[in-house]
Amino acid sequence: MKDVKNYMELPYNFIIQPIKDESGSYFYARVLELDGCQSTGETFEEAYENIKDAMKGWIETKLEGGFEVPLPVGYDSFSGKFIVRIPKSLHYKLSVEAEKEGVSLNQYALYKLSR
Repeated sequence: MKDVKNYMELPYNFIIQPIKDESGSYFYARVLELDGCQSTGETFEEAYENIKDAMKGWIETKLEGGFEVPLPVGYDSFSGKFIVRIPKSLHYKLSVEAEKEGVSLNQYALYKLSR
């Protein structure tokens, strides 16, 4: 896929945040998958339009330079499983709490993570 238009039609993940700092109030926008692709706007809508323009320029620059453009991260890219190492004391504590609740450690960890 070497066409900017094709990339622009893909479901990239936009993050738009309201910011209040010493320079005032505005919205900061970025594209999760495109490192350094960012913009701002006085309103949410303006930030969204500006990030789409920035994204187009970001992709054009990468393609002209012969660089690869990352594809969007989608839910189908994840298996729903990951492994994490934790201290033995935390493992013990979670196991005891899961036992008290009458659920498996996996169910209890999912409950704790989703809160």
